[in-house]
Amino acid sequence: MRTSPALRAAALAAAVTVLLPITACSESGNKEGPDGPQSSPLAANAAEASGSGDLASQKLTWTACPAPSTAQGGGKAPSPLPGGTRWECSFMKAPLDYAKPKGDTIRLALIRARAKDQGRRIGSLVFNFGGPGASGVATLPAFGTDYEKLRARYDLVSFDPRGVGRSDGVECETDKQLDARYEADGTPDTSAEVDTFVKDTQSYARACEKNSGRQLPHVGTSNAARDMDLMRQVLGDKKLYYFGISYGTELGGVYAHLFPKNVGRAVLDAVVDPSEDTEQSSLGQAKGFQLALDNFTKDCADRGDACKLPGSTSKEVEQGISEQLDRLEKKPIQGLGDRKLTQTQAITGIAAALYSKQTWPLLEQGLDEADGGNGGLLLALADSLNGRSENGRYDNSMAANAAINCADSKQRFTVDQTKAALPEFRSASKIFGDYLGWSLMSCTGWPVAGAWDTPDVHAPGAAPVLVIGNTGDPATPYAGAKAMADALGKGVGVMMTYEGQGHGAYNSGNACVQKAVGGYLLDGKVPAAGTVCK
Repeated sequence: MRTSPALRAAALAAAVTVLLPITACSESGNKEGPDGPQSSPLAANAAEASGSGDLASQKLTWTACPAPSTAQGGGKAPSPLPGGTRWECSFMKAPLDYAKPKGDTIRLALIRARAKDQGRRIGSLVFNFGGPGASGVATLPAFGTDYEKLRARYDLVSFDPRGVGRSDGVECETDKQLDARYEADGTPDTSAEVDTFVKDTQSYARACEKNSGRQLPHVGTSNAARDMDLMRQVLGDKKLYYFGISYGTELGGVYAHLFPKNVGRAVLDAVVDPSEDTEQSSLGQAKGFQLALDNFTKDCADRGDACKLPGSTSKEVEQGISEQLDRLEKKPIQGLGDRKLTQTQAITGIAAALYSKQTWPLLEQGLDEADGGNGGLLLALADSLNGRSENGRYDNSMAANAAINCADSKQRFTVDQTKAALPEFRSASKIFGDYLGWSLMSCTGWPVAGAWDTPDVHAPGAAPVLVIGNTGDPATPYAGAKAMADALGKGVGVMMTYEGQGHGAYNSGNACVQKAVGGYLLDGKVPAAGTVCK
């Protein structure tokens, strides 16, 4: 999703438990290919458009994927897919600054699993799982079996976007500093609390500049889109075949705008609204998470005594949650080890569990245990969203999220502007309103100016782009799908609807959605505009 760092989540939360260990590839043991003066007609055709020069003719060396780096989230090396296909990893060189294609380069980490039917292979299907800040190298193997039908005719490919994971990842604060940051009050009430909040925000921006100042001007979405066009060339594809989820839909829309003639078959799932600026997007998320919470509390109330939370109606269950959060603001409770569960971490944990209906039972259990004084489960849920592993190490997803968002968005909010916006946020959501309202200041004091108020995704002449909206999506509200389809342009954006819960549609397992997506990606059959799956 495109949002402030306050509620960043990878799309993996839509399909699996947020506590699921993720596997990935790291840099160790990999070799990068040459980038000499060789050229080919394919490379020459698009090198000018992407500003990639001779890098378009580089050759990749694919090797077995070892264990992931800390920046990618840690864990074990990815297991083979059904049938024994192994994941392979490589690095691709890209310009640090596309305005200087002969200047400094960065390395982008890639992963792939080769198509099962090489004789009928269409090309590479490139995935971006969102965030921004999610490691595609880490996430794709976790979902490998979900895309086995698509692997029939595609190499499954993903990557760590620039600034993420192994792709010259942005670094800001230390693990100890991040623990303190996420424990801090994210909804200040008094002048002293506001002063502390502002100082912490500015301190974080200074740390990012100190540790990653070289990357910060170049990690925005437009450059990530240029990287994908370079990747298309290096992988040997005439067109980009693409599957974007959450923030990945914004990246896909920007790519279509920059390179409309290079768009092949593309699917955008859990769609960011390209017409909304930072404030509108955050307000939309407040409403989206409130809708998801309403659905959760209604389900709880409908189950009666089978639900562990107090209250016989949806409003009563939510009131109980609100009162619990009020108590945590005054007095944190025992969390994990010597760490406490604060109000801010509890809100983060609740949000994490609302990304998927599959994690509602964890939310119910976590709230029940916290009511009894044990905040361990809610804190673990918050850790999953913040990128903290059990050993206390953080991946770089939140740092990358801040860097990419602030490189994109021009908006910089003052305290007075934020306070003026709070009433509307509180009206949208009693639970999440203050939290998301104050997160408007995430880019205040950032050392790099933003590129746009809203991204341009108009893509006249592009091939059809399938845009899927989920009516119960908390992070990318349903209205964003229509806005994206309209913005892509007539004959380009083709919208379909999934009437479900959670973030995203394809990974929900819904047969209707998967049939429509497979029919387009594998056979080129574009679903009728307005198709509804239930």
